[in-house]
Amino acid sequence: MNKLYTEDYIVFLLYFIIVSGYGYYIYKKKKSSSSDSKAFFLAEGSLTWWAIGASLIASNISAEHFIGMSGSGFALGLAIATYEWMAAATLIVVAIFFIPVYLRNKIYTMPQFLATRYNNSVSTTMTVFWLLVYVFVNLTSIIYLGAIAITSISTISFGWCVTGLIVFSVIVTLGGMKVIGYTDVIQVLVLMIGGLVTAYLSLSLVSENFGFGSDVLKGLSILRAKADSHFHMIFASDHPYYKDLPGLSVLIGGMWINQLNYWGCNQYIVQRALGADLKTARNGILFAAFLKLLIPVIAVLPGIAMFVLHQEGMFQQEMMDSHGTVKPDHAYPILMNLLPVGLKGVAFAALTAAIVASLAGKANSISTIFSLDLYKKFINKNASERSIVRTGRWAVIISMVIAGLVAPALQTLDQAYQFIQEYIGFIAPGVLAIFLMGLFWKKTTSSAALTGALLTIPISTILKFLPGITNGTFPDYPFIDRMSITFLFIVFVMVVMSIAVPEKDKHHEIIIDKKMFIVTPAFTIGAVIIVGILAALYTVFW
Repeated sequence: MNKLYTEDYIVFLLYFIIVSGYGYYIYKKKKSSSSDSKAFFLAEGSLTWWAIGASLIASNISAEHFIGMSGSGFALGLAIATYEWMAAATLIVVAIFFIPVYLRNKIYTMPQFLATRYNNSVSTTMTVFWLLVYVFVNLTSIIYLGAIAITSISTISFGWCVTGLIVFSVIVTLGGMKVIGYTDVIQVLVLMIGGLVTAYLSLSLVSENFGFGSDVLKGLSILRAKADSHFHMIFASDHPYYKDLPGLSVLIGGMWINQLNYWGCNQYIVQRALGADLKTARNGILFAAFLKLLIPVIAVLPGIAMFVLHQEGMFQQEMMDSHGTVKPDHAYPILMNLLPVGLKGVAFAALTAAIVASLAGKANSISTIFSLDLYKKFINKNASERSIVRTGRWAVIISMVIAGLVAPALQTLDQAYQFIQEYIGFIAPGVLAIFLMGLFWKKTTSSAALTGALLTIPISTILKFLPGITNGTFPDYPFIDRMSITFLFIVFVMVVMSIAVPEKDKHHEIIIDKKMFIVTPAFTIGAVIIVGILAALYTVFW
């Protein structure tokens, strides 16, 4: 039953008080630096490695992981975990090759990198585009999906959910990155505990249904036996979900473009590490990689468990929509509604923690880019530190209000999260191409970068819609493969343009010293452990 009881609300209120109180304590502790823009936007020198790692995960995990990923676990199985496990490998690459370049060149925003490496035309174009996408796509979708998730387990209306999430997130965000970073530690702890509680319930239900009592390990073995098709990571070309996860492309193809763009070129994510020294930043990213390995346990396994229970005749009506169609995204809310009073409040707090942390991180990134790359650069070049921070706070409030007003419009979409993910993927190949070429090939020109940025959407559009135009005579490429083709084409165009019309002005080069890529023995050991775990997982569940 989608209802929260008094005990559940008490648990949630306790969570709210702890997060808000701790955030206020962190804010007051170093209030003297609250008017410093670097302190506000980057928490420069204030975040520890564990705070950086926790903040990375808290910003990344939102309602779509609990609801959408569990739904995908129900529909296609463990293979959806490749988004999480490949992220762990990607984070190692980002820590070794991306972060040291950003820190060495004192890069604080992604548009700043583009301006330093290329020119203001490339930077401003991407700044405006990023802001539009962050506000009208990312922020809006997080609010929408978060509100939908909360209404599925409570009697709170959609409108009040939207309002509550915005207010809670603004409270956290206005304290700056320092407050976000440290409160994210609590958020991650809460969402992990809540997620594990729900995963435990799902495995217990499976075990009980087959007459073995509340034996979680037995429940896990039953899943392997009853849903073997749901425990394969690599799909063959004849698999019904091959277009979603096209075989080896998830290991050596477009998945890398998706992940490197998200973890290495995304202000929303990279910002957490830009205010730290290199050792602290790398250790924080490595910690996040370890946490990433655990996410499928709390997000995917419950969906597979619901698949097995559904196959056994349970939750037949609950898993259907009003038209009688099975809806995989119903899996996680059903499990949450089965939790006993009190524990449901923990799961509710976990879901809210995931949503609020993502909203706060995204809003802070919006305010950072707007304040430093538009306001300070074009509107008020002589702005004081206090003025920049004040502008950043207003940017948080205004962007949240706009997203909250737009969010209800997404109710007209079916499968909103999948729709948004695919169309954001239209820009990922171009963004990654101009970043990689800018980082590691000195001859890349500004005109080539601008061309690459402008080409990514048209090429992606052609590859998606041309099959329909030509009645199937043109290959209907899977989404991830389209990203690979687009990326390779853009890189080719950029190389040809850079060689054909080289730039005479060399002041656009980024400082790179090979010594920056040397890592500590401790980092190496941690990275080897993660890669070893990934190799074992893909071998066992191939």
